[in-house]
Amino acid sequence: MLDMIAGATRPLVLVVEDEAALATMLRYNLEKQGFRVEEAADGQEALTRIAESQPDLVLLDWMLPALSGLEVCRQIRRRPATRDLPVIMVTARTEDQDAVRGLNTGADDYITKPFNTEALVARMRALLRRAGAVPAKSTLSFHDITMDLSTHRVVRGGRALHLGPTEFRLLEFFLQHPRRVFSREELLDAVWGKDIHVEPRTVDVHIRRLRKAINGEVELDLVRTVRAAGYALDTEAV
Repeated sequence: MLDMIAGATRPLVLVVEDEAALATMLRYNLEKQGFRVEEAADGQEALTRIAESQPDLVLLDWMLPALSGLEVCRQIRRRPATRDLPVIMVTARTEDQDAVRGLNTGADDYITKPFNTEALVARMRALLRRAGAVPAKSTLSFHDITMDLSTHRVVRGGRALHLGPTEFRLLEFFLQHPRRVFSREELLDAVWGKDIHVEPRTVDVHIRRLRKAINGEVELDLVRTVRAAGYALDTEAV
């Protein structure tokens, strides 16, 4: 479930998608992750719902009937009340120049169909935290590891761990999503950033460094390698 402090309002996401099956799938998966969801099937309905409901984030399809996602994004950015509203463009277009066009209209992020739901949710959470819609936890923990984000300290079983900056971000991401398997590409997007060009095998190097930093000689290896799939933070590590 989405990490939120007790009593915090669940973020409201507006899904703007004219494919009914995809909109239903997104609603189901996002509600499972703790979001509230509203839907709009075209650009004009999206602008109306944004004005009425004031969502915390918009998942905006590029190809919409009548009013395109690009034009919806432009209008969102023109209006003082919504100019800072987080927008993720969702599209089947895969060309680099299309991504540039989407970002130049004011979209905060861009994801192509078909996409991995976990990767989408991670990007949404990052945007919402940046916008202040989801309070970030000050402490993350799993098994016998505790990470204090306010002091940047990590402890395992009472023993202080010393991590490099990349290993710290990698462990932070795993602690936010324990027991979930992530591919190298998903970890690159989440930890290094989608605009940073890094070889996928770089992840393997930092996973080895992370293992060395967090695992003592007699301690359980908490980083699980899943053949042909990726890595997870899990007590069932091999």
